[in-house]
Amino acid sequence: MSEAALPVVLRVPRTGRATTFRSFARRNPRMIVGGILIVVLLFIALFAPVIAPFDPIQVRLADSLLPPGVRGHLLGTDDLGRDVLSRVMWGARISLSVGVISVSIGFLIGVSIGLIAGYVGGAFDLLAMRAIDALLAFPFLVLAIAITAALGPEIRNAMIAIGIVAIPAYARLTRGQVLAVRGRDFVVAARTIGASPLRIVLRHIFPNITNPLVVQATLGTAGAILAEAALSFLGLGAQAPTPSWGLDINYSQRYLANLKWWMSAGPGIAIFLAVFAFNFLGDALRDALDPRLRRSA
Repeated sequence: MSEAALPVVLRVPRTGRATTFRSFARRNPRMIVGGILIVVLLFIALFAPVIAPFDPIQVRLADSLLPPGVRGHLLGTDDLGRDVLSRVMWGARISLSVGVISVSIGFLIGVSIGLIAGYVGGAFDLLAMRAIDALLAFPFLVLAIAITAALGPEIRNAMIAIGIVAIPAYARLTRGQVLAVRGRDFVVAARTIGASPLRIVLRHIFPNITNPLVVQATLGTAGAILAEAALSFLGLGAQAPTPSWGLDINYSQRYLANLKWWMSAGPGIAIFLAVFAFNFLGDALRDALDPRLRRSA
C-alpha cells in the first residue's frame, strides 16, 4: 500500500479538567476567591477543636498580654493569657452558625410570605406587605437590638432577631419576582390544565425565581455576620467566656490606648475576611446568574 493510500488521522487536542478550571477561573475570578475564602472559614469553624493550638477559654496569667509570636502564640494573648488565634478560630463557629441559621429563618419565612402574597394577591397581599413595610420602617440594627433586648441577651435570641429582621428583604424580593412570572405562558398553561395553586407555585414559579434569592441569601449572610458582631459587641449576643469576634473586640478595646493592638486585630481581621468573602461571592453570583449582565459582559 502506498503512502498516499494511508488514512489520515486527525489529532484533536484534549481539554482536560485543569484547562476547564483555568478558563472558569479567568471568567469568574471573584467567585473563585470568595468561594475559597468561605471554604477555608468553614474548615476552620468545623475543625476548630482539632486545629486550635490552645484552649480558647483557659486562663494562663503567666502568659498574659504576650505580643504575637511569643511562646507559640501566633496572634498573641489577652490580659487573661488566652490565645487570640484559638479564640478567633472558635469564634468562627459562632459567626458562621449565626449567619446560616438567621439567613435560613429569614429565607423560609420571607420567601413563603412573598410566594403567597405574589400569587394569591388580594387581602393577604395587602396585609402582608403592610406588615413588611412596618418592619422596614425601623433601621436593621436598631430593630435587631430591640428584639434581642426583649428576648434576652443570648446567642440563640440574637439568631432569631437577625432572622426576623431579614424577613422583609426576602418577602419583597420574592413577591416582585412572582408578580413578574405568574402571567407568563407556562404558568397560564399549567393553570389551564387544572394544576393546583400549590403545584404551580412550587413546580413552576419558585424554580424560576431562585437566582435572585440565592444572591440575596449570600449577601444576607455577610450582613448577618456583621449584625452578630455588633450585637455581641454591645453585650446582646454571645456571653463571656464564649469566644465571639464582636465580644472579643469589645473586651479588648480598653487596651488599644496601651498599644495592645493584637487583641482587637485578630477578630477584626476575621470579621473583615468573612464579610468580604460572602460579598465577593454574592456579587459574582449576581453577575453570573443575571442574563442581562452576562449579555453586557
